[in-house]
Amino acid sequence: MSRFINEQDYFHGKSECTGILITNLGTPDSPDKASLRRYLKEFLSDPRVVEIPRIIWNVILHGIILNTRPAKSAEKYKTVWTEDGSPLMSISLQQQKALQKEMEIRFNGPVKIALAMRYGNPSIPSTLLKLKEAGARRVLVLPLYPQYCAATNATTFDKVFDELKRWRWMPELRLVNHYHDHPGYIKALANSVLTHWEKHPRGQLLVMSFHGIPKRNLMLGDPYHCECHKTARLLAAELNLRPNEWRVTFQSRFGKAEWLQPYTDKTMQALPAEGIKHVDVICPGFAADCLETLEEIREENREYFQHAGGETYHYIPALNANPDHIKALADIIQQHTGGWAETSPNWSEAGQQKQAEHTLQNATAKGAKK
Repeated sequence: MSRFINEQDYFHGKSECTGILITNLGTPDSPDKASLRRYLKEFLSDPRVVEIPRIIWNVILHGIILNTRPAKSAEKYKTVWTEDGSPLMSISLQQQKALQKEMEIRFNGPVKIALAMRYGNPSIPSTLLKLKEAGARRVLVLPLYPQYCAATNATTFDKVFDELKRWRWMPELRLVNHYHDHPGYIKALANSVLTHWEKHPRGQLLVMSFHGIPKRNLMLGDPYHCECHKTARLLAAELNLRPNEWRVTFQSRFGKAEWLQPYTDKTMQALPAEGIKHVDVICPGFAADCLETLEEIREENREYFQHAGGETYHYIPALNANPDHIKALADIIQQHTGGWAETSPNWSEAGQQKQAEHTLQNATAKGAKK
């Protein structure tokens, strides 16, 4: 039996397309203990996510964390779950649909937008197989993490490579490493802030909260910290903010080790004592709202701020499926697929059909199957 996924159903002249694999972190299938345990086991077993020797980490993970955290996490997920399910999944599907529509406007050739999650469903392997079945001989992988981090972007690429090394005939592959300073992305962030300020009184401070990582990762060479600060600096410049009108913080720390600072929760507890009683908070590193933005930032950190004496706290939603965001992502896709057949302005269906017939004719003349 072959160790590779073969091409037994292939025939010369088969139609092809460009596949765009957009990915995000993932979500449990439902907000219950069993689903959270499956999800957390997959997530926290990834050596890119937790860089602790496996023999030690497995004892902690299976002996403590997976016996205590799933129930607590399930309760938090219940607070953000909607009729459409997980907010991250619902929004990601909206992004997929909007990008598909945009690509059909921009390109003459067939381009298929497919959505996968690094952990949970739909999985990266299953989605790549669907792209394969659709005839994707060229695949662009776009992780929806603007700032590169080994624990997000790199582990996504790991999973893609793990799947493709099982294929006999690999597609041409391109990867979007990051887009933290892409002009369209920065403009979309700025527009979301300005739109919020048109509807709500502007706070004294714009807090830009990014997901945290262990400080050790920074010292080992992960560029994430630098890219977060560049995004923040560019956004502040786009909004014409003075230095005292914005601040970068890091959220969602886990465990006892030192993570990137300043911490978002500690900052919220300290701001009122500095005389800052009105804040706006945005999470530029999240392409879609999820548990970490809706529960941790919108609710939990609001409580920290107000309990410490703060008065007005506004969370500015993630870019989600905003038209500016979709345009920025489409610009990134167009940039990275340059030169591929389906994205060429010279592509035509009639021309492709003629070429396919010619290919099939020549191949069958040499004994290939129809």
